[in-house]
Amino acid sequence: MIRKLFVISVVLLATVSLSLAGSKPNIKPGKWQVTTKMEMPGMQMNMPAMTHTQCITENDYIPQTSQPGEECKITKTKVSGDTVTWTIHCRGQGGEMNGTGSVTYRGDSFEGKVTMSMAPSGMSMTIYTNGRRIGECD
Repeated sequence: MIRKLFVISVVLLATVSLSLAGSKPNIKPGKWQVTTKMEMPGMQMNMPAMTHTQCITENDYIPQTSQPGEECKITKTKVSGDTVTWTIHCRGQGGEMNGTGSVTYRGDSFEGKVTMSMAPSGMSMTIYTNGRRIGECD
């Protein structure tokens, strides 16, 4: 009886471990070079692309896209295959913004976008982002 319970426990533990292992995107943690480009409808000239470096880990899959002076909070993160999605709320000099983001990892690179809108004015923007792993975190 005890042996039977042990075997069942091992099988259940292995099943849970495999399902959790499958819930991580195909990402190589480390130092990443992240490039963002913002577009706003109705603007003739869009902002130039900006590049920064960031440590991306297995516990923090979301590349930073916030601007200086913004305070952003990420909620409702979901991993489905190699794609990570989230919702975001930001406060800054221009007011409050809400949005959604999505990024798809391919080992040592990713592509994604964040769509934001400002509640009172209805103004919106899309931030396109891509990245590549450039080494180990400092």
